[in-house]
Amino acid sequence: YSDAHQMLEAEQLDFVDIATTVETHMPLVEMSAAKGLHIICQKPFAPTMEEAGNMVSMARDASVTLMVHENFRWQSAIRAVKECIETGVIGDVFWGRVSFRSAYDVYAGQPYLATDEKFIIQDLGIHILDIARFLFGDVSSISASTKRVNPNICAEDVATMMLNHQNGVTSIVDCSYATRLPTENFPETLLEVDGSKGTLRLTSGYQLMLHNEDGTRNVDVSPPVLPWAERPWHNIQESVFNIEQHFSDCIHANREPETSGEDNLKTLGLVYAAYESAQSGGQTITNLDDC
Repeated sequence: YSDAHQMLEAEQLDFVDIATTVETHMPLVEMSAAKGLHIICQKPFAPTMEEAGNMVSMARDASVTLMVHENFRWQSAIRAVKECIETGVIGDVFWGRVSFRSAYDVYAGQPYLATDEKFIIQDLGIHILDIARFLFGDVSSISASTKRVNPNICAEDVATMMLNHQNGVTSIVDCSYATRLPTENFPETLLEVDGSKGTLRLTSGYQLMLHNEDGTRNVDVSPPVLPWAERPWHNIQESVFNIEQHFSDCIHANREPETSGEDNLKTLGLVYAAYESAQSGGQTITNLDDC
């Protein structure tokens, strides 16, 4: 089909997976909700918080499930870190870092990223911010700085953000597509977590180091390479499988997905608050509900 409306009229569908650019999300969500179809929507969810809120309301009014495809938190290495935190093996967490630094030529496959007015926070940082929320809880304030290193693009390719979480954890979220390392880590997210009884480190090659009073333990948490997947994308591809399975499970059990539209309002709000902070010279933003 070349027309979404014609497709929705002609087909009997179970759900719609909206994998289009951000400016098309709202009309497609509206069409799908009107047909009573469950919805997966790509990130970034909406170009404004107002549109995002409208789409959440549309889905709620139509009694359909709306999940945002925020898949990074579904990587098996990230889930392993979350499990360690929840077991209490490093005690009460007080600090963390979520880091994605690379010089991968992301523009070759997605040339529009070089011309967009917003880049790394909106495209990649949204994933890294969501991981921070997933691991450390909701956020009470954020400050940010950005930089454009690559002279051939329009927007920022480096961003550093500091988050104060509601439970007292402080985290640093940093993203870069201008960092040239001896070993290219793309597309891995690296983590550091400090707790009252020990530390966690997720390092290059999906190596998880856990240290506490019982000693130091190293665990390989490499994701599986699914039959249709390929390196180095296999961790992303596995997370896509995992989030789609989660969506299916939620539909069958009639429960809200982890990354529901309503939940994603909090991650999306951090994106726009980060831009607001960066534009103001790093001012701390506390009115996150108003972003």
